[in-house]
Amino acid sequence: MKYMEIGKSKISVSRVGLGTWAIGGGPAWGDNDHRKSIATIRHCADIGVNLIDTAPAYNFGHSEEVLGEALQGIREKFALISKCGITWTNQGSFFIKVGETPLYKNLSKTSIKQDFELSLKRMNTDYIDIYMTHWQSVEPFFTPISETMEALLELKQEGKIKAIGAANVTAEHVKEYLKYGQLDLVQEKYSILDRKVEKEMMPLCKANGITLQAYSPLEQGLLTGTIAKDYIAPVGSARKGKKWFEPKNLVKAVAMIESWDGLCKKYNCTIANLAIAWILAQGNFINLLSGAVSMDEIEQNIKAVNIELSVEDIALLREMAEKLDK
Repeated sequence: MKYMEIGKSKISVSRVGLGTWAIGGGPAWGDNDHRKSIATIRHCADIGVNLIDTAPAYNFGHSEEVLGEALQGIREKFALISKCGITWTNQGSFFIKVGETPLYKNLSKTSIKQDFELSLKRMNTDYIDIYMTHWQSVEPFFTPISETMEALLELKQEGKIKAIGAANVTAEHVKEYLKYGQLDLVQEKYSILDRKVEKEMMPLCKANGITLQAYSPLEQGLLTGTIAKDYIAPVGSARKGKKWFEPKNLVKAVAMIESWDGLCKKYNCTIANLAIAWILAQGNFINLLSGAVSMDEIEQNIKAVNIELSVEDIALLREMAEKLDK
């Protein structure tokens, strides 16, 4: 495994971390084998993966609860990320409905402090290494970033968190955060099929010593090569309504993935390895989350860390993906 520092925090983490949205299960992902989830998380320590990402919104705290159980006795081996800003217990701006339960956006100081204490309890820990805003505040329950950062900086000064991050932000959001203190991590969706972060966010992060963390690098499983071109996402699932799971786009994406066969043979790797290696090759300030739900999946995905793609092949993969947008 290769390691890197998160921003300027001095926190050393594996370049590939475990994302636990799917492990949380629930309406978006369905039920998971509890023992399998526990085993997957604990196995990370054995293979050098020391970064684990979660959030209260991942099945209403269940993901955090699974982590709390799994990390008993080995908490110090991991850097944990959790988040604030999405709540189902506090007032806020309506976000989405998960099953029959509405979620709200709320980044007020009061809500952040309440969410933080609940997260500590679920994960059975007394600190969180990196604490992030999950989604940004909007009207009609808007909170200025200055107030949000005040709450986060207080938690940091109290030693309850070690670093601050922000997810699902614009470049303007990041600039505003930086007015009030150090931001060490920005988490954004990034895959070879979704490259929006490259325009503004990547240069901004690099210039300010911020780690860019890619989530959904495998496009919710599409870039594993295991999804057929006639696949139909179930109603209510996390994939339903997403661009690359629309029939016309899915056919094009699957055709591109099938054309990677030669590169997979060249690098002796899987399609997923190739997709992950391409992301990591975009800069040494980039970190990546693997949404694995089994020991085998996380073991397979971390093999990408040691793949050194040639400059020509990095460009070739980009060219293939760009053609799909035309």
